[in-house]
Amino acid sequence: MIEIYLKTEQDNEFIRIQEFSPGCFIYLKDANLENLEQIDQLLSHEIGDIHESIDKYEVPRIEKHGDNLLLFTRHPGEQEIGLHTEPLTIILTKNYLLAITPYINPIIEHLLLSNPNVTTTQKSKLLLFILVRISNRFTTSIKQVRHSILLHEQPSRMIDNDAIIALAKNEEILNQYLTSLVSMRNLFTVLTTHRYIDLSEKDHDVLQDTLFAISQSEELCRVNVKSIRSLRDSYQIIFTNDVSKTIKRLTAITIIISIPTMIASIYGMNIVLPLRENPNAFLIIAGAAIISSIFAALIFLKNRWL
Repeated sequence: MIEIYLKTEQDNEFIRIQEFSPGCFIYLKDANLENLEQIDQLLSHEIGDIHESIDKYEVPRIEKHGDNLLLFTRHPGEQEIGLHTEPLTIILTKNYLLAITPYINPIIEHLLLSNPNVTTTQKSKLLLFILVRISNRFTTSIKQVRHSILLHEQPSRMIDNDAIIALAKNEEILNQYLTSLVSMRNLFTVLTTHRYIDLSEKDHDVLQDTLFAISQSEELCRVNVKSIRSLRDSYQIIFTNDVSKTIKRLTAITIIISIPTMIASIYGMNIVLPLRENPNAFLIIAGAAIISSIFAALIFLKNRWL
């Protein structure tokens, strides 16, 4: 679906228009091949293979075709099970700024609703605004994952299958973020060093700060992945220790129960045995079995097997 917006310095909000106009912002959400063919014709087939923009697994990178600049980016999202980042392709041309996504993009949707102090006629500033929002979204999402990890680090929390599954999911999310952030950092580095877009000195400083924020998010991802691995190793040690304690306890109980069982088995044999003629034989034998079991239990308690 193609949506066209225009916002000048005199406008307070993005105005949706019907025809392509120089200085407009073109938003392709839920983009399909038909939409891409229209854009390809609009740009006179000057931007290479535009179909890569709807590839859900496209890697962030930057390409330049003549005067046209293509930025393949990714940002956190949960559109599909197992895919925790979404692609967003931004195309900067002489007359237009385009955003192409195979989904409904939350960053662009928020941009259109919030009406920030940017215009579509200042394409470079609008591009920078979107890139800053992508960086902020990574920061926010990583903090959310970190909060989830901290919940599982509480000593009072029971270690169960749900906790292990949550840690594994968080690790997968962070690994996907990290993969995207490494490529995004390279993309921002190219933008800051090659001056592909016309920015004022102030805007260039903002771009530098965004690059620094991306690098920080990348490092934060690495730290959190290490925390998850350390926490998982701790869980494994705890599980092993619990299993060892359980085996010791069961072994002790088995030995304690086996003492009266052994005595009863001996006196169940059809042979001449001590106390056979004693009228208190049952009480004596039962008492000996109980005392032996109590003695064994005390030994195991002293050695912390029970």
